[in-house]
Amino acid sequence: MGSGFSLLLLLASLSAVWAQKVEEVVIVVNGNQAVTSTDAHYICATIDWWPRDKCNYNQCPWVSSSVLNLDLSHPFLNKAVQAFKGLRVRVGGSLQDQVLYDVGNMTLPCHPFRKTQGGLFGFSKGCLKMERWDEVNRFFNRAGVLVTFGLNALNGRHHIRKGVWGGDWDPTNAQDFMKYTISKGYHIDSWEYGNELSGSGVGACVGAEQYGKDMIKLKSIIHNIYGNKPKPALLGPGGFYDEQWYNKLLQVSGSLVINALTHHIYNLGAGVDHNLMNRILDPHFLNKISQTFSNLKQTIKTHGPWASAWVGESGGAYNSGGCNVSNTFVNSFWYLDQLAMAAKYDTRVYCRQTLVGGNYGLLDTTTFIPNPDYYSALLWHQLMGKEVLAVNASTSPFLRSYAHCSRGRQGITLLLINLSNQTEYNISIRNSINIDLHANEKASNGRKSFAHGLKRTVSCFGSKASDGTSFREEYHLTPKDGYLRSKVMLLNGVPLQLTDTGDLPRLNPVHVAVSSPIFVSPLSIKFVVFPDFDAQGCK
Repeated sequence: MGSGFSLLLLLASLSAVWAQKVEEVVIVVNGNQAVTSTDAHYICATIDWWPRDKCNYNQCPWVSSSVLNLDLSHPFLNKAVQAFKGLRVRVGGSLQDQVLYDVGNMTLPCHPFRKTQGGLFGFSKGCLKMERWDEVNRFFNRAGVLVTFGLNALNGRHHIRKGVWGGDWDPTNAQDFMKYTISKGYHIDSWEYGNELSGSGVGACVGAEQYGKDMIKLKSIIHNIYGNKPKPALLGPGGFYDEQWYNKLLQVSGSLVINALTHHIYNLGAGVDHNLMNRILDPHFLNKISQTFSNLKQTIKTHGPWASAWVGESGGAYNSGGCNVSNTFVNSFWYLDQLAMAAKYDTRVYCRQTLVGGNYGLLDTTTFIPNPDYYSALLWHQLMGKEVLAVNASTSPFLRSYAHCSRGRQGITLLLINLSNQTEYNISIRNSINIDLHANEKASNGRKSFAHGLKRTVSCFGSKASDGTSFREEYHLTPKDGYLRSKVMLLNGVPLQLTDTGDLPRLNPVHVAVSSPIFVSPLSIKFVVFPDFDAQGCK
């Protein structure tokens, strides 16, 4: 019986090996010229206004993560933000257009948000006390944050009919708040106007022509109250992309008013949807959002070439995210693919909903312990530079491949995402310099021997690998125990967990001979750094 059982185990293990396919892939990276670039502070995260009694699907996952009640002194929070050495944080969200600022001539009592029948999103207006704003700015300064603040764009307007608001914006309260901010020396990198009021809106909407006129008014206010001081950028509209509405906004507001056109993405569906994981792992589904990126790029090119594109808020699954999906390893397939795809379409900044709060926080809402996507964001920030490079790979759509110039050093960094549950990819990297050189060799028979000799002196990574370094760095990301919904991410097989003193773990690569193939196992992610890749576009 023992020998029979052993035979069954052997057959089972062989079946597992046979079930896993290996596919040979050649990826060609064009390092001659960057196709576009992002902002140096591309990674961004949001802090929202939702109170603890914001609930979806019988869950209330916001706890104390609002601008108004977040524990800004928590050491895990501070260390997590400081690790980026300049994390961009957007303060805003659904309740932003009901926020009053307790400053200047505001006569209403300063109350927090309260649940109320008939209120926008089921809540009353809320208020930001200046004492709390002081605390928030001390945190921002301590953590080295670049701040984007979303202003209330409904103040002074009236409700015309269901979901539609009209009338002129009253800037008085916002202007007093901005003046207070300047008087205290608080640095705001950009002011954003409104939240999800574009097109048909979410809860409320404002017409594009009125919105454009109000943004002209806000731009003038910024110019006047900042005087000779450096002026923050003006962003808007912070909503879902509607081509006709966005086109009209740029036409009405005119040249140089809006510095960045912001839009929101929740392309995975509702947080309670049972198909979230299937969508995340479906390359054809992931590709659909590229049309939005492409259309927005064309809108800017045609109607506002002075502006850049930002993803101002993106949580994947709406209504607070998917419990045990958005905060687990599997979500990094979506998140990193989003970061890379958006960058290809001239997106300068990508703001993740949220830094902390809901089910989609980079940090756990109650403990502030980093979720897997936090480490994905930090690795991107540390490895992927601004310049985006063209990649050519004739392979299955389940292998996603992207390349950037490396951040802060020579060479390039590849991001490889394997969405397949059964195929391992064995990848060889080629430099387009060598492809071109080989083509020239074939075309010029008269110089064949010279070209052939030259080609031998150039490695597949350009002309540098023979000069010194002969290794690459690999950062292989997998879930603990192979469980895609694990909240623990492994880096090269080592769990990424806080140390006993609450410090972040070291993100150490493994060094691999540069000439060896790259193996990307099923359902895993790998950053690969080539320090000696000859990329003229990265200089």
